[in-house]
Order: sequence, then C-alpha cells, then structure tokens
Amino acid sequence: MKPLVIKLGGVLFDSLTAMENLFSVLANYQQNFERPLLIVHGGGCLVDDLMTRLHLPVRKKNGLRVTPSDQIDIIVAVLAGIANKKLVAQAAKFKLNPVGLSLCDANLTKATQFDPELGHVAMVVPKNPNLLNNLLAEAFLPIISSIAVDDNGALMNVNADQAATAIAALIDADLVMLSDVDGVLDGDHQLIPELNLTQIEQFIQDNVITDGMIVKLNAASDAARILNHGVDIANGKYPEKLTALLAGEIIGTRINP
Repeated sequence: MKPLVIKLGGVLFDSLTAMENLFSVLANYQQNFERPLLIVHGGGCLVDDLMTRLHLPVRKKNGLRVTPSDQIDIIVAVLAGIANKKLVAQAAKFKLNPVGLSLCDANLTKATQFDPELGHVAMVVPKNPNLLNNLLAEAFLPIISSIAVDDNGALMNVNADQAATAIAALIDADLVMLSDVDGVLDGDHQLIPELNLTQIEQFIQDNVITDGMIVKLNAASDAARILNHGVDIANGKYPEKLTALLAGEIIGTRINP
C-alpha cells in the first residue's frame, strides 16, 4: 500500500487522551508494518496560547496567520519545538520510532513567500524525498512540523494542510486530515461519505457548507487535485474508527478530484 500522511489538527494538542489514543492505534497498526506512516502537523492553538501569554497580537488574513519578523522565532519555537516534541514524546511512549523533522530538513521542500503582507509565511513544493524514503524503509515514523526555510535562509511558517499536501506529493502518498469534526454534513446534518470538487462548489453556493468547513474543504480540494486521488477528512478523537481509516475505509468524508 502507498504510504499514508496523517495531518494532525489542533484537537490533538487540546486533548492528551486523544493524542494517546491516536498513537495507541498507530502502534497496534504498525506491529505488522502494513503501511509506512508519516505525520505532518501545525499547532495554531499552542501558538495562540503563547502569544496571548506574551501579550502579542494575533492577526490573520484569509485564514492564514500574519507572521511578522518579530514573531517568527516564537512560532518556530512552538511548532518545531513544543508541538513537535510533544508528538515525538507520545510516539516514543508507544515505541513508534519517531523522528522529529521540519519541512526544511534534508531539502524535503522548497519554500517561497506566499504574500508579502503576511510576512514570514510560505508555500512549499516537493523537492527531495531521499530522507523520508530511507526513514520509512527502516520503519521510522517521521513527524514533520510546518516550518520551512526559503532560499535566503529565512524561517517561514507554512499552513499545515498545504505542508501535508506537499509531503504527500513528495512520496506519492495517501493523505488524511484529522480534525475535530466527523466529516462534511448535508442539509439534514447527515454525514456525506464522498464529495467531488463540483459538488463542493454547489454545496458552498447553497450555504450547506459554511464557515470553517469551507476552509477545510478548500484545503482538501487542493490536495485532491494535486495528488490526483481522494483525500479524507475525519475525526481524530475516536480510536476505534482510526483503525478502519488506516486500512483504507472511509470513516468521514473523502474528497475526490
């Protein structure tokens, strides 16, 4: 089977139980090494908490964090430091052979500034898969933070969904985006197992899909288009469902290109 990239949302950092459940499932699954796994994460909730404690402003533009020069060090410290090592620690607890990385390590990706008004925010594209291929072949679990470096050596903050898409494209992997929602609901609040890009546009026009789910779906739609195969949105809180997800079943909503 193809490798599977798991993008983790903030829900895992809000709940130690949810994080332990996830790594317990991954440990059970990996006993037979059925499929190479990678994790890509952000950690916006942890960044917001620290910024609040430091009495620093939190500004966003079109859902992306404005990252001025005087804040990038803080964001790097949280994402590549605190968030990454929390995940590495839990993965190590379950003997998953974790390796903590960032997008800039071993030329995994190439980063370019996304919008000058956002400051140190970048888009990334796949570059060199050698390190990940070697780690996966030896049954390590790469845990990759969404921090990159541009060609001038500047540290850059990357949207975690976009980072996960680039990593999945880099190694031709499947992608699942875990969050705190079960998936996409229709007008009767019933879970929709699969959606294509045309259906998504229609649901948005009809106000069936609104607010934060639009952001999630736009990210998943972009990923499905880039990877040219389905991308899953699923809830990361329920370990009994995660096992089925790892085996390729749809437990949330699959976004097809």
